Amino acid sequence: MDSRSFKGSRSNLASSMDGADSQRSRPPLPPTITFARKTSSGRYTNLSRDDLDSEFGSSDFQNYTVHMPPTPDNQPMDQMDAAISQKVIESEATHPQMAGAKDCYLDAAKTGDGICPGCKEPYKAAEMEEVVLESNRPLPLPPPAGMSKMERRLSLMKSTKSVLMSSQTGDFDHNRWLFETKGTYGYGNAIWPKEGDFVNGKDEEEIDPSALSNKPWRPLTRKLKIPAAVLSPHQLLIFIRMVALAFFLTWRVKHPNNDAVWLWGMSVVCEIWFAFSWLLDQIPKLCPVNRATDLNVLKEKFEAPSPNNPTGKSDLPGIDVFVSTADPEKEPPLVTANTNLSILAADCPVEKLSCYVSDDGGALLTFEAMAEAASFANIWVPFCRKHDIEPRNPETYFNLKRDPYKNKVRPDFVKDRRRVKREYDEFKVRINSLPDSIHCRSDAFHAREEIKAMKLQRQNRDDELAEPVKIPKATWMADGTHWPGTWINPSSEHSRGDHAGIIQVMLKPPSNQPLHGTADDGNIIDFTDIDIRLPLLVYVSREKRPGYDHNKKAGAMNALVRASAIMSNGPFILNLDCDHYIYNSQAMKEGMCFMMDRGGDHICYVQFPQRFEGIDPSDRYANHNTVFFDVNMRALDGLQGPVYVGTGCLFRRIALYGFDPPRSKEHQPGCCDCCFSRRRKHASVANYPEENRALRMGDSDDEEMNFSLFPKKFGNSAILFDSIAVAEFQGRPLADHPAVKNVRPPGALTIPRDLLDASTVAEAISVISCWYEDKTEWGQRVGWIYGSVTEDVVTGYRMHNRGWKSVYCVAKRDAFRGTAPINLTDRLHQVLRWATGSVEIFFSRNNALLASSKMKLLQRIAYLNVGIYPFTSIFLIVYCFLPALSLFSGQFIVQTLNVTFLAYLLIITVTLCMLAVLEIRWSGIELEEWWRNKQFWLIGGTSAHLAAVLQGLLKVVAGIEISFTLTSKSAGDDVDDEFADLYIVKWTSLMIPPLTIIMVNIIAKAVGFRRTLYSTLPQWSKLLGGVFFSFWVLAHLYPFAKGLMGRRGRTPTIVFVWAGLMAIIISLLYVAINPPTNSSSIEVHSNSLDHAFWEGNSFGYIHFFHPFEDSLLFLYF
Repeated sequence: MDSRSFKGSRSNLASSMDGADSQRSRPPLPPTITFARKTSSGRYTNLSRDDLDSEFGSSDFQNYTVHMPPTPDNQPMDQMDAAISQKVIESEATHPQMAGAKDCYLDAAKTGDGICPGCKEPYKAAEMEEVVLESNRPLPLPPPAGMSKMERRLSLMKSTKSVLMSSQTGDFDHNRWLFETKGTYGYGNAIWPKEGDFVNGKDEEEIDPSALSNKPWRPLTRKLKIPAAVLSPHQLLIFIRMVALAFFLTWRVKHPNNDAVWLWGMSVVCEIWFAFSWLLDQIPKLCPVNRATDLNVLKEKFEAPSPNNPTGKSDLPGIDVFVSTADPEKEPPLVTANTNLSILAADCPVEKLSCYVSDDGGALLTFEAMAEAASFANIWVPFCRKHDIEPRNPETYFNLKRDPYKNKVRPDFVKDRRRVKREYDEFKVRINSLPDSIHCRSDAFHAREEIKAMKLQRQNRDDELAEPVKIPKATWMADGTHWPGTWINPSSEHSRGDHAGIIQVMLKPPSNQPLHGTADDGNIIDFTDIDIRLPLLVYVSREKRPGYDHNKKAGAMNALVRASAIMSNGPFILNLDCDHYIYNSQAMKEGMCFMMDRGGDHICYVQFPQRFEGIDPSDRYANHNTVFFDVNMRALDGLQGPVYVGTGCLFRRIALYGFDPPRSKEHQPGCCDCCFSRRRKHASVANYPEENRALRMGDSDDEEMNFSLFPKKFGNSAILFDSIAVAEFQGRPLADHPAVKNVRPPGALTIPRDLLDASTVAEAISVISCWYEDKTEWGQRVGWIYGSVTEDVVTGYRMHNRGWKSVYCVAKRDAFRGTAPINLTDRLHQVLRWATGSVEIFFSRNNALLASSKMKLLQRIAYLNVGIYPFTSIFLIVYCFLPALSLFSGQFIVQTLNVTFLAYLLIITVTLCMLAVLEIRWSGIELEEWWRNKQFWLIGGTSAHLAAVLQGLLKVVAGIEISFTLTSKSAGDDVDDEFADLYIVKWTSLMIPPLTIIMVNIIAKAVGFRRTLYSTLPQWSKLLGGVFFSFWVLAHLYPFAKGLMGRRGRTPTIVFVWAGLMAIIISLLYVAINPPTNSSSIEVHSNSLDHAFWEGNSFGYIHFFHPFEDSLLFLYF
């Protein structure tokens, strides 16, 4: 049946029934329909017309129930009396919604100008294209010929029942029906539409049931606000704690400790900074949100048959997936291969998916591992499609501890799984043996080349004594040619920083039509009726030459952006680290829901949370980082969007190109608009069609971009220029409603894409050359931004600064999973890299203080906190030493522990704990995870963050560049222990500050107890204050101390050496600062010494009146 609609205003419907009333008596009015809401106790409360209108006027879907009296459409046909049945049958020929006048319609349709006997409106014979394009649509076509009279008698409610079934109960969803159709039931309307309803200046049109799923009130995503019962107290507590901190700091400044002004001054300065830092962290958390997607609606809109897409081909835009790796030793090829296999097997249209592997090290080992993965994908990908495998990383799937046969209904699953498992084991053996195979092959070819060279030398010199021939030891490929990338034994033009660019298509682009397997394919598994196509897989290693700044990971990602634009040009880009695989096969569709929804053209990227595997059960070093991913990122999602964290992010390609979001110049009044003509220019720009205003950068106020400037921005590739407008158009939402802006017509992306040829690949190789970015804006405004080791945060900041928005997508099933370093040293180096990047951001033009007016205030505060948080380490280290200084000096940060100080301290502590509890409530994290995060915050703040500040200052002041090594993704040597790396102690200078803090506080406690116990006027209040704060410091550093101990007595000797040195140095400093006041009191005679030794305590504790010796002995025993 064609998709048509009719005008359903009340006047039209009444006039259409006048013709029937003239031939027979008017039928009785339909019974009254009442509306009610079901309360929590189960009772129904009646709703008035005003209440009902207010319900429909709200933006949220409300729970209400429609009580319908018996009508011809609301009771079984066998219970209808004969009179009503006859009346319904007679109405078929007169009512416009009934299709009983079939014969009359067929006769009238032949001439094209017939009149309907019921509603007196003309029929129209039209083709499908005319129906789609016509604005004033005629009445809908009759039902198919095979439809029975019983089915034709049913109202529109019957035809839409399958579309409007409740997903939870399977019952008919009255709420959704009334909301989407304005209550149109069969003969009459539950809520009559008002006359003159307009949509964009035209009469609102009623549509047929098949189009209901495409209406804008069926969004692809929805925002789930945090319950007010949790969020309101959270916001109130933030305000209360802000007020308490203000009063507390005021009281601290007005009540100095005159006995130790230096101690009081340091503590007050630190506390003021801590309050400021806490404000920067808490203020962006005022409006957290959750989001949800509807994959069923996405499928109905983009992958279901429709008038514009009769075959039901996927109308989704393409996605290019980037996988980055750089060192096969630290990033094992097997891990990268499994990540690629999970991408190739993702639940995404095969012809719309492309995978690009960036090997920035140019290693033959990675190249051949990807070739092996492409071969194994011929079995793994169809196997996943056949049996709906989750997750689709073979290493993870075959190591699942749950029952793999649960919910599997195919009888051949057990046999298929066993065969695929055997193939995967052989695949792993081949991958792990590649290093030896490459070495042996290269040695064999090298020996052959040496023999050839010696023979040639002998032929040229006849019988003369031949000198030894020296030939560079090359790395050879399996086809007997030199590897153009990095050799195992580096040489000129074949080293990490000096090699040619390489592009190899591992899997060619698939056909546009499904390719089903057959029983005669020769596969070990029967793939009959299973699509065996594989997505495009490309290996890329950009060119590197001496004298060029290659800009680390950011430069590699930009090379992938250009190469993919030439080869596949997907409007969206998903970037993953080599150790982050797709755990949820529908993760990319989850992200597409946000991009394709109404207003999605303003979203620059969709960030997914990072989830990790292989973390120790106690999560000693807070590797899961749940406080950041589940608290801070959700809070930022309520503002302008989360920050970009480097992996698991779906980008809009046009946003990476540096363009502004659509309509960014509209409604942007400035402070000088009344004085200059810029305001009038903006108004004229707004009058241009949206298609001409989609591509614009912030430095251009024209209605269209000046394409002659593109070479200065993007380089001199003409194919790259042409791809920009195509990517922008394909990334637009569907034109399924006039309210959606910046759209594309449905069915525009169902056509097959062009095949790759030699000239296209050659163009792709040219754009990854090391010279291509010279005198362009790549890395400055276009692509990933250069100049920071945390290029991810800077890239996201630039997009937000141009007015783009981002979204945080937390799927029910984790979208991606990866690995994290569980070793203390590796973890500290990772944090050091992040903190150093933040310091670079603070001292650069990417400082949030310099952000544009397009960035929201709270978003600017969040980015400001990103650049400032490493500087907290300076005050944190001072504050960690304050308890020890207090115990050494016998003073405290306040004059006395009075009630006022204790009351402030209690209020601040209680509000902090209550805020933590509420954050746990609305974020879903656990209390232990919150506590682990606090512990590692102090560990990282006293070690890595301080070093980051020093390195950042050296770079800014002296221009010393900072270099970092990759975080190792390989497992430990102990294959029997999954967490062996946790107990490996690798000494680093970053451990010195925390170790010093621990030793100082332990010795200070001993000194403090000794002074108080043997003092003539013991000051217990000051001792308790110092001991309490010292215990607070040591409790936070406990994971660090535990990590230094190693396992089973394997503590490194260097730890004991540093601990002893710290104890001696601190004790000597104490004696130098506080020497004994009366040396004559130390009179130890031999007889008294013997008496003290033999008649002392049973532990041999010798009591001297020398503070230095006393402290040392107390520490020793």
